[in-house]
Amino acid sequence: MARDARGLLRASAADRPAAVEQARERRLFTSALDVGVRLVGSGETFTGGPQPDQAVPLPASAPAPVTLRAGGDTWRVLSTRVSAGRSGARGTLWLFAPDTASDAQLRLVRKRVVTVALLAAPLSGLLAGVVAGRASRPLRRLRDDANGLDPRTSTARLDHTPTRIVEVDDLAHTLQTVLSRYDEQAARTAEALATARSFASAAAHELRTPLMSMQTNLEILSEHPHLPGPDREEVLDDLRREHARLLGLLVMLRELGRGDLVEADAFGLVDLADVVEASTREQRHRHPLALITGDWPPGLRVYGWEPGLRTVVDNLLTNALVHGSVDGHPARVDVTLRANGGHAVLVVTDQGPGIAPQHRAEVFERFKRRPDSPGSGLGLTLVAQQIDLHRGRVRIVQPPVGAGTRIEVVLPLVSGIVDTEATLPLQRNWMITTAGRQPQEFHKEDS
Repeated sequence: MARDARGLLRASAADRPAAVEQARERRLFTSALDVGVRLVGSGETFTGGPQPDQAVPLPASAPAPVTLRAGGDTWRVLSTRVSAGRSGARGTLWLFAPDTASDAQLRLVRKRVVTVALLAAPLSGLLAGVVAGRASRPLRRLRDDANGLDPRTSTARLDHTPTRIVEVDDLAHTLQTVLSRYDEQAARTAEALATARSFASAAAHELRTPLMSMQTNLEILSEHPHLPGPDREEVLDDLRREHARLLGLLVMLRELGRGDLVEADAFGLVDLADVVEASTREQRHRHPLALITGDWPPGLRVYGWEPGLRTVVDNLLTNALVHGSVDGHPARVDVTLRANGGHAVLVVTDQGPGIAPQHRAEVFERFKRRPDSPGSGLGLTLVAQQIDLHRGRVRIVQPPVGAGTRIEVVLPLVSGIVDTEATLPLQRNWMITTAGRQPQEFHKEDS
């Protein structure tokens, strides 16, 4: 419009024919469409379209749209300066738009928005309800399945069919995991209770004999305060032996219970040479007259429970030192540790009377001991329990030369990534007595 206004100003300033000036004027008004136009030149004013009366004062300039009130009408006004270039003609182009049209359009838009909202809101709500109902159907089904589960009265568990809805499937997987952990903990709790009951039963049964013997000796001392010296010393020695047996039995039962209840997070990397060295040093201190020799090179690492492995070595050495003496002479024990493929092999050999082949399997059972043995009958049971706990093997074989007892323990060495889930047996019940059944199976071989 400014370009057409400049052309009209040039035609007016050059006094061109009226037809040319009229053509320029029509072009300006045509380009304005329904907007009122007023071109104010230096000597002439051109007007066209809707606009306020010329008597209505206009603002000095309106480079941005402003509102103009004239009588009862409201106008939106915009102005711009135009120049005709070399002709020197200058003027101001004014544009006018009645504000009533905008109000009508706004009322129309409001009406349409309200109409669309009134129609669309119920339809959208209904559609959203249908979609939400279909989407939440798997969740309601999962809720109904979960509500029907009661771990206290039924062993049934959540059987979920994938729905391809990530949130529902993830929730079902979480519920299955929670129930699985509940079952594991319930099983461990039941096992712990059974272990405690068995501990009390076994302790009561095995402690009865030494306690009755101690009671008898105490009654002898009480009823015969003037007992001759040699007889009194004999009774006191018997009391000391029974007390030692009683204390040893309690210690062994406690260790057996610890092995049944140990958890996987107690396991770690253990160097067997360190365990053998510590146990050997302690046994040499306790049995200074015994001879313990052997070789245990460092670097043979297993994934295990260090207190349990120490129990294995301690009981093997104690068994060899107690039963390895001949004719009252101090025991001679040989301990070797070596690698064989992917396993560590621990061998403890004594020069005692040995164990007959037909009895080599039963020595690992609880409370199995020779009549003249001062032990509790649980030492080798603890060894078998810990070897089973560490996924190893234990066997009694004939020594290569002469008599004696030779016990071999085989444990898997650490190689690559440790499978911690496969470390512990699924069931550990060495403390639980079941009629006609041995404790948790372990590998025991005869020669």
